[in-house]
Amino acid sequence: MFNMLYAILGLGVLGFVFGISLSLASKKFFVKLDPREEAVINVLPGTNCGACGFPGCAGLARAIIKGDALTNACTAGGADVTRNVSHIMGVEAVIKEKEVAVIMCKGGKKEAREKFRYIGVNDCKAATLIAGGNKSCAYACLGLGTCERVCPYDAIRIDDNYLPVVDEEKCTGCTLCAVNCPKIVIKMLPVSNKIHIRCNSLDKGAVTRKNCSVGCIVCKKCEKVCPLGAITIINNLAVIDSIKCDNCRKCVPECPTDTIENYYDGEPKYASLMEKLLDESKLKTAVG
Repeated sequence: MFNMLYAILGLGVLGFVFGISLSLASKKFFVKLDPREEAVINVLPGTNCGACGFPGCAGLARAIIKGDALTNACTAGGADVTRNVSHIMGVEAVIKEKEVAVIMCKGGKKEAREKFRYIGVNDCKAATLIAGGNKSCAYACLGLGTCERVCPYDAIRIDDNYLPVVDEEKCTGCTLCAVNCPKIVIKMLPVSNKIHIRCNSLDKGAVTRKNCSVGCIVCKKCEKVCPLGAITIINNLAVIDSIKCDNCRKCVPECPTDTIENYYDGEPKYASLMEKLLDESKLKTAVG
């Protein structure tokens, strides 16, 4: 009986001593935090997407306070977060142009040939492990929705043609979709860029044509018609220099496979009905 009481008493004394020791240690080694760090954390999105290059929003806040990151480093937060963080830091806000995800492939189920019928986990990464995926084009979007599931802003959906559709209003440019795409089909581009060559294939033109009806066949018509030299052929693929391109759209009707588009994610962006009608007229003239 007494042995048990002694044991309980001993444990109680030890607990008391350790408690006092921890209390003194916490005061002795206490690190005073900059109140601005907590303020910055509170105005950041809190999604911890990692697009800034730091380990989560807390990591970015710490870097901003130390001067290791700019106040506009939060891509997902956009202009509002940049202004709030700059106000906390007492510096002028430098607003970067918003970037959105662009799907650089329009070869869906209707346009792209398949090597085999895939029956398995509904995930692009899993499908890629089997012979690189079921598409004949090794560079094509598989359309199984990995990008849709990783998007924390509900900005991507998979349409009936098994292609991702991006809502540029919801898209914050966090890059999670691009990072998780096993085919590297998604690119982050300035929202002001309206012309996109939506093909990701590096195969020769004849091979691309065989695999997909809307792929770039390297005919070079777009390169020749561009008045600013904004389009060049790199590794069997026409590529637009987003800095040089002024969205003149002269390349759009020249493309024989309808690879070049004047819109994001499958939905044309026309300023007016008249502009749309004129564009359709140009396309008909080019084909005729």
